[in-house]
Amino acid sequence: MKLRVSKLSKVFSNGSVEVQALKNCSFSANEGEQIAVTGSSGSGKSTLLHLLGGLEMASSGQIFYDETDFTALSQSKCDSFRLKNIGVVFQEFNLIPEMTAYENILLPLMLLEKYPDRTYANELIDRLDLFERTQHFPGQLSGGQQQRVAIARALVTRPKILLCDEPTGNLDAKNTNNVITLLQETAKDLAVTLIVVTHDKAVADRFPRILTVSDGIVGGDVV
Repeated sequence: MKLRVSKLSKVFSNGSVEVQALKNCSFSANEGEQIAVTGSSGSGKSTLLHLLGGLEMASSGQIFYDETDFTALSQSKCDSFRLKNIGVVFQEFNLIPEMTAYENILLPLMLLEKYPDRTYANELIDRLDLFERTQHFPGQLSGGQQQRVAIARALVTRPKILLCDEPTGNLDAKNTNNVITLLQETAKDLAVTLIVVTHDKAVADRFPRILTVSDGIVGGDVV
């Protein structure tokens, strides 16, 4: 799925104070492209990811997925489009505490009322080293284990776009390498467009294309 962003801006208001988190952002990504988005804390990179996933509404500008104007959809249609086409890995995990790890992973398929491909789900679980944790609840898992559950959940629907907000922020070096390898290999195998927000230069350097965000402005590619 091709992505095109045109003059995208986001302003947050707190009483009489306005903060422009993203300013007139434009870029595109071809189907299957893999992009890292870097920038300092507070630069606007997570805001960009949230807009791309429909988790925040843009103040102005447009986001196109193929021919679909994502920013013109109602909230319910936006949510439906995201569930069917976009996988999101949140920095805060956002797992359901009353559900086991396995149930959390299969949740998007349950919401879509689709019969789960358990072979594929188990392959993800195996590659993320979660087999011994599938019947545990989030509160019984470490931060790194919860993040790996969140990654499996985002991939289980075989999305066309995969958005990741600091997916390795709570992982050690070995698991960071495994997770980035899994994300990149899966994206390549399924022709998924992969966009990863990261502050880790070593992670960003593994991507063929890097975008930088500074003070709400998306800069040119880093070569």
